[in-house]
Amino acid sequence: QVQLVESGGGLVQTGGSLRLSCAASGRTASSYSMGWFRQAPGKERVFVAAIRRITGSTYYADSVKGRFTISRDNAKNTVYLQMNSLKPEDTAVYYCAADQSWIVLTTTPNYWGQGTQVTVSS
Repeated sequence: QVQLVESGGGLVQTGGSLRLSCAASGRTASSYSMGWFRQAPGKERVFVAAIRRITGSTYYADSVKGRFTISRDNAKNTVYLQMNSLKPEDTAVYYCAADQSWIVLTTTPNYWGQGTQVTVSS
């Protein structure tokens, strides 16, 4: 199992930037690929970005390509989401996710963090 703790959310103006962090802990934390989802008010939780544990290859939702960057520090078992050029429609609770299966990670991951609020004001 793995435990996930997010940090870094907050309030930012349109066009601004934020960086989210997610620290993974647990005996097998290093064996998990990790990613981010978000859930806006009244909407379903949707995939944002993911990064493979070994190769570091990344995958993004079309809505954030070119604006968001996912990265990870394997020594710290921590994944980051750098969010630039933020828009009001990026407002959501952002959830860190982890899974040992890449396909499962990008669809219905088994492990979730508690979520962190990101609010973009217009």
